[in-house]
Amino acid sequence: MSLLVVGSVALDTLETPAGRADDAVGGAATYFAYAASFFTPIRMVAAVGEDFPEEVLEDLESRGVDVSGVEKRPGSTLRWSGRYHEELNVRDTLHLDLGVFADFDPSLPSSFADSEYAFLANIDPVLQSRVLDQLNGPKLVGCDTMNHWIQESRPLVDALLKRVDMLVVNDEEAELLTGDRNVVKAAGKILDSGPERVLIKRGEYGVIEFSGNTVFAVPAYPLEEVRDPTGAGDCFAAGLMGELARSGDLSPQGLRRAIVYGSVMGSFVVEDFGPRRLQELTAEMIDERYQLFVSLTDIPR
Repeated sequence: MSLLVVGSVALDTLETPAGRADDAVGGAATYFAYAASFFTPIRMVAAVGEDFPEEVLEDLESRGVDVSGVEKRPGSTLRWSGRYHEELNVRDTLHLDLGVFADFDPSLPSSFADSEYAFLANIDPVLQSRVLDQLNGPKLVGCDTMNHWIQESRPLVDALLKRVDMLVVNDEEAELLTGDRNVVKAAGKILDSGPERVLIKRGEYGVIEFSGNTVFAVPAYPLEEVRDPTGAGDCFAAGLMGELARSGDLSPQGLRRAIVYGSVMGSFVVEDFGPRRLQELTAEMIDERYQLFVSLTDIPR
């Protein structure tokens, strides 16, 4: 099953305690496409400038990503520069130039309208809603958002949540959405607002999934070193959505398996800067870590 992703593509300059990378390929749609391509064909909608490396799009195409929805426009690609603290969940934005992303208005190729699975990466909720208007009844729509949209465009975010099946946010965003610091209470309020499922990411503490009366928690995979946490959340969403699209299994068991695959993909990307680690992965490496991940939570009855 084809999986649609709509989001940003960027060129990032990153500083972490492990080093520095200049003009690293980034953006939510890029990370998502790379990670999800291991599971199912991907349809990608984004905007890039004249400075974006053509070889990156060629590499994505070679991995089964349909980039016909990536618009190359006059101007520069979104550029972000950031510095991470010793505590990697804290970072400072040093520079931001939206470039062509400032006027991004996603227009889906007609061949993308029948996408059965779609993920709305972190962009303006107005644009996320426009994407939904162009789809012909997808089976599952996942969505991400961020603090800025929750604070500045709350009515639009609330309207969007009534139209999506699954929301993927971190604990800070869940608190902003609901005013509740307790993730269980926050999840209940989010479920009442529209989505059938909500996944709350908790960084080094893993992720918790809530749907109906069920709860499923997965720890973070233990790593010796995290070099660059950029894109971890996007890759989690990619593994999650990619496995759901590959299997077509939307049962509670299928969702739990997909969550573990999401955690696996998030654990890989942080091992190097940008998408480098994803570019060298194999399906065998992913399945091996999946099995290791499962063994972490193999609790005898």
